[in-house]
Amino acid sequence: MEYSGLILLGVFLLLLVLHVPISFSIGLATLVTMLLSIDFMPALTTLAQRMVDGLNSFALLAIPFFVLSGVIMGRGGIARRLIDFAMAYIGMLPGGLALVNVAACTLFGGISGSAVATTSAIGSFMIPEMEKKGYDRHFATAVTTASATTGMVIPPSNILIIFAIASGGVSISALFVAGYLPGILVSLALMTVCAIFAKTRGYPVIAALPISEVVKRTWSALPALVLIVLVMGGIISGIFTATEAGAIAVVYSLILAMGVYRQIGRQELSSVLLKTAEVTSIVMMLIAVSSAMSWILAYENIPEVITQVLLGISDNPIIILLIINLMLLFVGAFMDMTPAVLIFTPILLPVAESLGMTPLHFGIMLVMNLSIGLCSPPVGSVLFVGCSVGKTSIAKVIPPLLPLYAAMFFVLMIVTYVPGVSEWLPTMAGLYNQ
Repeated sequence: MEYSGLILLGVFLLLLVLHVPISFSIGLATLVTMLLSIDFMPALTTLAQRMVDGLNSFALLAIPFFVLSGVIMGRGGIARRLIDFAMAYIGMLPGGLALVNVAACTLFGGISGSAVATTSAIGSFMIPEMEKKGYDRHFATAVTTASATTGMVIPPSNILIIFAIASGGVSISALFVAGYLPGILVSLALMTVCAIFAKTRGYPVIAALPISEVVKRTWSALPALVLIVLVMGGIISGIFTATEAGAIAVVYSLILAMGVYRQIGRQELSSVLLKTAEVTSIVMMLIAVSSAMSWILAYENIPEVITQVLLGISDNPIIILLIINLMLLFVGAFMDMTPAVLIFTPILLPVAESLGMTPLHFGIMLVMNLSIGLCSPPVGSVLFVGCSVGKTSIAKVIPPLLPLYAAMFFVLMIVTYVPGVSEWLPTMAGLYNQ
């Protein structure tokens, strides 16, 4: 029907305003839209079938594995060792503690795959430590909040797996490798802002550590860093798939947390598994209902209509991509990443492809964009966690966050308009053929 897209959007937004959980909002909005052109019982049956079909994917098995390994890593004493490791190498630079914060968040995010876990694990130590050394608490909280989002792009990232499913066939391995360079660029951009900020404010510089201490800290952090090499090395070499890599990451992280670092005992495993089940069930429910919504979008030809509308605004790809980015930045400020990726991938991917953008390039741009939303008001989950850990308010954190936002947006524009930033590494590794 002609107005099905508006009805779908209207019902969805109305339910959100009424504080209906987002998964139920997506499912009910989809059902109402189906009823415009399908009878009640066939519509209900179709909704159930599409939800089940959306979960019928071997690749989705990687999500509970990586969630479990991330929970284990978050409780396994990894965070402090990564902080000490970063401190040994860059702590003596201008704004050293802020740089350590960024580096530790990047490393931990790349291991755990969770921005919220990164904010809590790194922020609980780094924010008080930075304040103790003379840094402004609000600035320290802003640095932690912004830096924690880099783990959404750097693998293993569950959101990249979800995009691979939503896009209908982009290689998870290629997406994982593609995320490294953009994630590192974001980290370097944040470090640059931190160094300038620290130099301007006159924050203290920490003395360099003796070589013996550097070696000691490196050796202590090495087992955790090996996980990155183990997972990505196996995927790139073709020894195992991303799903198998998730299972291997679980075994390795258990050995690390229980045997090497001895931070988790057998009595804590039940709570670790319970947390994993909780997170996984939420993600799977969102995937199921979003798959049904994607089907009704295709059934009503809504992506084609949106493509025509956007291309009707301008025939300049630069303008269209800028509009898409601004739209996604707005969406990211109000919606969590998982439903946003599942809903907007089938809508905007055809537009991007019509402009000559590859699905892999679009996926990295999409995830980077929505990552900024994680630390943006009013709904940014990482921003709320950061303010809670930093014991401050959103209003006080936003001013120091603004230059960090600008740095992330700058890198986002580079990734958007320079395809090689996201496509070069997977192409060189033989994981992606354009």
